[in-house]
Amino acid sequence: MASPAIPFSHGNLHLPFSRASFAPTDSLVSTRRRFPLVTRSCLADASSALLQAAKHTVDTYIKSGMVVGLGSGNASDMTIQYLGRQLRTGVLKDIIGIPMSVASASEAAKVGIPLGHYQDCSQIDFAFDDADVMEEGTLIAVIGRRRLQGKESIIQEKSILKAADKLVLIIQEKQYRCGLEGSIPVLVQSLNWMETAEEIDDLFLGDAEVWRRPSIGHAGPLGGDFPLVTSEGHNILDVIFTSPILNLAEVAESLDKIDGVVEHGVVSKIPCIAVITSERGMYTVDNLPAVSER
Repeated sequence: MASPAIPFSHGNLHLPFSRASFAPTDSLVSTRRRFPLVTRSCLADASSALLQAAKHTVDTYIKSGMVVGLGSGNASDMTIQYLGRQLRTGVLKDIIGIPMSVASASEAAKVGIPLGHYQDCSQIDFAFDDADVMEEGTLIAVIGRRRLQGKESIIQEKSILKAADKLVLIIQEKQYRCGLEGSIPVLVQSLNWMETAEEIDDLFLGDAEVWRRPSIGHAGPLGGDFPLVTSEGHNILDVIFTSPILNLAEVAESLDKIDGVVEHGVVSKIPCIAVITSERGMYTVDNLPAVSER
């Protein structure tokens, strides 16, 4: 496994806003408490919970004739496999899959799911994907931490998630929490990537380190001899937080304002259903708008 680049270091620079500015406001907290609707089912272990999540996603949300965005990750792979089984047995018909990655396209082809191209689809009825981590209550998620293969694209993955009429994100319970930790992938223009990296480093000084992701081998101070270049020609900076992220939405908004940032792995402002798995089973939480009764 490749080692990350040496992080940027600026000894005399100061964070433009305090760590407390990332704390959730009272209005956000009350909104978080108001949204979620929870249901639970008990299972034997984590693997059966993952399979149950896959079956639940297909059986509950996918109908014949749909165009479906196919995500990436262990849970998405199992969901694709189960969807293929339902197509082979005739339970579902006329499904078109829109893969978000090379891996999901390969898995779908193996199980016989007809594939289309995102650019050719005017509508995506439903999409599912693995989330790396998710902020409890808000359901704001992070994707893209895994190593990209071939022509995979965080830009396309997020575009499909945003375009879907209904979205399910599958997440392990231990990664569903407040005060998230770990990295956020940030796509930047490759020409001036160092200036962008320094600005991000200044923004989160003391709270995060910034590394340019390599494609192979060991990364050096400048991202190594083989920095990862995406299908669109961008570099990926992994912003690795060394303290808990108290407000993921504010982090995303700050990244959006930086020149040179093309996209990032934070999925926010999208109504979704979270299917959460654990060794005890699975349950669902959603932030969908309430439907008024007449």
